[in-house]
Amino acid sequence: MALSGNCDALLLACIVARMSEGAKQIRILVADDFAEWRVQVRSILQRRPEWQVVEAHDGLQAVQKAIELHPDIVLLDIAMPFLNGIEAAKRIRKGSPGSRLIFLTQDNDAEVRAAALATSAERYLLKSSAGNELLPAMVGLRAV
Repeated sequence: MALSGNCDALLLACIVARMSEGAKQIRILVADDFAEWRVQVRSILQRRPEWQVVEAHDGLQAVQKAIELHPDIVLLDIAMPFLNGIEAAKRIRKGSPGSRLIFLTQDNDAEVRAAALATSAERYLLKSSAGNELLPAMVGLRAV
């Protein structure tokens, strides 16, 4: 499940370079129980020096770090130990109301998608399309 998938490296480099112009410091929390996935996402996001990436390995830790750090953007998986992404999003929304939420998951179920978006998440992306959709989705938030 590599992020590179269909993503053209040159196009990605151009997007990252364009997004870096006049950028402010942005803190991003990546919450996923799959360590290799977090590393891949971090490697893409850290191409922008103004983006600080923090990781959480389960839903409960995601909530704790969000309340402590008040990240600008939180990327959440749905299926995580101790607290699923939807419940974590609800708690993050209360404890860090300024954080923008994006679900980044394998779960393509319509009911799960609806429940996730009902938490006031701004995007729901599938991991299989993250290579092409993650950075444009983050740019679309206008927080970056």
